[in-house]
Amino acid sequence: MSGQKKLGVGVIGAHAWAEQAHLPGYHAYDRADLVAICDTVPERAEALAKQFGIRKIYTDAHELINDPEVQMVDVCTPTDTHLPLSLAAINAGKHVISEKPLAHDAKDAFAAAALAKEKGVRTKLGFTFRYSPAIRQIKTWVDDGTLGEIFHVHGLEQNSQFLDPNYPLRQVPQGADWTQLIPSSIVGYGSHLLDLVRWCAGEYQSVIGSLHNYVPERIVRGYEGMQRIPVEDGAVALAEFASGAQGILQTSYIAVGNYPGVELRIYGSKGAAVARLVEENGIAETLHFATPDAVEFRKIDLPDTAYPPGTTLHTPWPELYYRNLIRFWVDEILDDLPGECTFYDGAKSQETVNAIVQSFRERRWVDLPKVEAQ
Repeated sequence: MSGQKKLGVGVIGAHAWAEQAHLPGYHAYDRADLVAICDTVPERAEALAKQFGIRKIYTDAHELINDPEVQMVDVCTPTDTHLPLSLAAINAGKHVISEKPLAHDAKDAFAAAALAKEKGVRTKLGFTFRYSPAIRQIKTWVDDGTLGEIFHVHGLEQNSQFLDPNYPLRQVPQGADWTQLIPSSIVGYGSHLLDLVRWCAGEYQSVIGSLHNYVPERIVRGYEGMQRIPVEDGAVALAEFASGAQGILQTSYIAVGNYPGVELRIYGSKGAAVARLVEENGIAETLHFATPDAVEFRKIDLPDTAYPPGTTLHTPWPELYYRNLIRFWVDEILDDLPGECTFYDGAKSQETVNAIVQSFRERRWVDLPKVEAQ
């Protein structure tokens, strides 16, 4: 820590996710200074400004970006605005965190990462689940050799958010062709999942996937009445990693279960670990561990230091994970620490999403580009 240094934060977007996750994270961390909030609907911005003690309100995102008190811009807006707003912040010399996905095409995300490097600003993708205490413990076990050589990785992100066709679907990109299957859960959920798995298992080498539409008619935000839309609401994929490990992946909008529906299973030569991020019975997550000589999985209780100050396993998962993300992100900037979960990582995730979609359309394995040294 570096004394009383604080980071001036400007948040673009005053919708539910900003209220549930982003803003509580900044408000709870004494190294973050909530300078400004922006929304095209001023009443939304005013309400959250009052709730979280934000000093300035904007309706024009570029005015917030150009505010000299704003050192870091948080892009918490609809998907199609992530890239242009992030690029505007980078070009203004501001650090930027964006909700995922950064871009629909990986090449645009790679270009944004390169621009940030050129401009000397830091970036982060809102991959919330990297900041689960259970997931971070598994990552530690991977890195310190506790699990040994990694053989298998199983990654799931599935819940029944859109099982009810009357619940409005929002993940439909502008200009999507409604005459063919529209990738959706693999984009909205898969980007998180593919990042988590890559973080623990290393670079993807090849993937093959299957995408499907299970609920053919549903309400779509911005349209009147039921719409017949072939949106992909369930996907599975196999993965081969450069390390030789194998992966099984699944995303689903319609698998019965609670939020966020993330499960990560890592099997290695010295041990295995299962993190289950499903809010049930007032508990946000569980962690289990087994070894070759004690194959029955036992529950692991993490120390209080694994959680952001003021939180426990009973804290709602959006706030728990995002408060962790915010404290790591702010410290990276103020203390010049190594960056984690950057736009480059977002680009790698999107690259794999694109490859899985391509594999489905072409009915074949798709190889990922070999990774060059960063």
